[in-house]
Amino acid sequence: MALVPCQVLRVAILLSYCSILCNYKAIEMPSHQTYGGSWKFLTFIDLVIQAVFFGICVLTDLSSLLTRGSGNQEQERQLKKLISLRDWMLAVLAFPVGVFVVAVFWIIYAYDREMIYPKLLDNFIPGWLNHGMHTTVLPFILIEMRTSHHAYPSRNSGLAAICTFSVGYILWVCWVHHVTGMWVYPFLEHIGPGARIIFFGSTTILMNFLYLLGEVLNSYIWDTQRKVHIIRQEGPPQISPGCC
Repeated sequence: MALVPCQVLRVAILLSYCSILCNYKAIEMPSHQTYGGSWKFLTFIDLVIQAVFFGICVLTDLSSLLTRGSGNQEQERQLKKLISLRDWMLAVLAFPVGVFVVAVFWIIYAYDREMIYPKLLDNFIPGWLNHGMHTTVLPFILIEMRTSHHAYPSRNSGLAAICTFSVGYILWVCWVHHVTGMWVYPFLEHIGPGARIIFFGSTTILMNFLYLLGEVLNSYIWDTQRKVHIIRQEGPPQISPGCC
């Protein structure tokens, strides 16, 4: 039996994301006042994705609780739609975008923090909030994947969706640069056009890879769970007396 029910964990994670978003939006940073506001940063978009995803998880749990034993076919149909939406969001957005933000941020930060998170930002963003935006996303999404099985969409439709998101965000970043003359991320100022094209192409490929990683990880977790459950039901294998 789990120490903390997964439903309680989801509520706690949702509340933490609401707190992070509220604290982040309350910060008066110059970049928030420029064209695109917070919406030009993938970190903020990811926080919104995670909050919406865990909001849907909590709503699904509540609907499941209210529907259980009611025998109402319409309610059950609506619950299935909610579960499908929850699973689609984890597969296409919450897992790949969340892992991408954590991995890319900390890799570039370790190489040269000024390229992605200038030291000046320490005057505006406390350390705990930085980790809330760029660290805890990963364990939260892994906890969700571990506690509930999620049905992935067909591989082609899933990859098409994550590609659409990636290309859409890249075009948005380019549009912000076209309007303001400034790149959203400082390191883009220091590389040439060819290197930017390679970087944008690489990020799209990485997003696709992370989608596939999520699919494989989800299958591995729940295939292993199934095997353990079967072994527990059947008991240890019997060894015949003739075996050495």
